[in-house]
Amino acid sequence: MKVIRFSIENDLVKFGKKQRPKLTANGCNEPFKDHYWCPKKKWFNTAPCPFNCQRECENYKAMCGVL
Repeated sequence: MKVIRFSIENDLVKFGKKQRPKLTANGCNEPFKDHYWCPKKKWFNTAPCPFNCQRECENYKAMCGVL
């Protein structure tokens, strides 16, 4: 079984040997095959994140302790 590496570097989204331009400003909710990338968790979610930016995400985690 192969693991596909997903990363965001500058304005490019790289997955495996392929790459494309980044669709979102900060990399949050970057779509990939019906899933959405979370740079905080470094993993995919099945639904888009409700936060508008990483700062909102950090504030929520500071108040509640977890995501």
